[in-house]
Amino acid sequence: MLSDLAWRGLFADATNLPELDAHLRGAPRLVYCGFDPTADSLHVGSLLPLLALRRVQRGGHRPIVLIGGGTGLIGDPSGKAGERQLNPADLVAEWADRLRRQVEPFFDFDGPRGAQLANNYEWLSKLEVIPFLRDIGKHFSVGSMVARESVRARMGVGISYTEFSYQVLQAYDFLELHRRYGCTVQIGGTDQWGNITAGTDLIRRIEGQAAFGLTLPLVTKTDGSKFGKTESGTVWLDARRTSPYEMYQFWLNTGDADVVTYLKYFTFLERPAIEDLAAAVRTSPEQREAQRMLAREVTALVHGEPGLREAEEITRALWSGDLETLTERQLAQACEGMPRT
Repeated sequence: MLSDLAWRGLFADATNLPELDAHLRGAPRLVYCGFDPTADSLHVGSLLPLLALRRVQRGGHRPIVLIGGGTGLIGDPSGKAGERQLNPADLVAEWADRLRRQVEPFFDFDGPRGAQLANNYEWLSKLEVIPFLRDIGKHFSVGSMVARESVRARMGVGISYTEFSYQVLQAYDFLELHRRYGCTVQIGGTDQWGNITAGTDLIRRIEGQAAFGLTLPLVTKTDGSKFGKTESGTVWLDARRTSPYEMYQFWLNTGDADVVTYLKYFTFLERPAIEDLAAAVRTSPEQREAQRMLAREVTALVHGEPGLREAEEITRALWSGDLETLTERQLAQACEGMPRT
C-alpha cells in the first residue's frame, strides 16, 4: 500500500516510516481520517484524504471515517488566519449527518474489512472537565502546544482557548479510536501533522503502545491559482451545490502541467494506464485524452455512473449545439455551469 501511495506522490510525511511500513505489512490494520462538518458538504479538496482511506481498504486494511460532530463545534485553527465562527449545535449536527451520508458510497461496509463510521460527538459530549484535565491534560506540554504551526501562526493575531484546545481533542479522538477499535494509524493533510503527532504521543504515554501518522500533500496548481475554486466558487461534492456537469467540467479544464498528478491523486487507474496518458499529454496535448479520463473517473466516483452519463450528455449537446436533446434538468445544469461575469 505504501509503495503505491509513494508512486502517486501521496506521501508528505510519516511518523517513523520504516516501522509504519512494517506495521502495515504485518497484519490488517485500522486506519482513520477525520472530517469536521464546517459546511453541509465536503468539497473537492476533501477527496484526497477520502480516497486515501478508500485506498487503505483496497490495500486490505479497515478504514474508519470519523465525522467530527464534536470537534466541529470547536473549530480547527489549522490553516486559518483568524478565529472561526462558531456554528449552532443543531446546525453542526445536521451537517454531520449530511457528511455521513455523503461518504458512505465511497466504502464497503460488509465483511471483516468493512469500513467503520464514527462521530466524535458520541464521546466528546460526555467528557467531564476535571477528569479530562487530570487524566488527559497532564500529558500535554503548553510549550509544545504553542510551538505547533497551527498555533504559532496565530500568535500575532490571537487565538482563543477554544481553538487552542482543538489539538487536545483530536489527540483524544485517536486515543478513543485506539481503545474502541484498535486503530493504530491516522492520516490527514499536512496542516494536521501537529494534531496527528499529538495523538500518537498520547497513545504512547497512556497506553504504552505504538501508533502512527501519515500526512498527504497539499493539492496545488502550477499556475498559482487555488485548487478547488472556479469562477462560480467552491467545487462541492454535493450535487445540489455543484452539479455533475460542473464537476465534470472542473476536471476537464485541468491544465496539462497538472493532469498527470491529478490522475495519480484522484483516480484508481493503474500505473501503466496513467503512464500511457502521460505520454499522450506529451505527444498530443490538443486531444486532451488525459483530461477526459480524469473527468470521467472522478465524476463517476463522486456521482456514480448516472451522474457521469448526464454530464457527458450535456457536454456533447453543448458542443454540437443540439440542445433539444436535453431535459429541463440538464439544461439547468448547463446554465449553472456557464461562466459568470
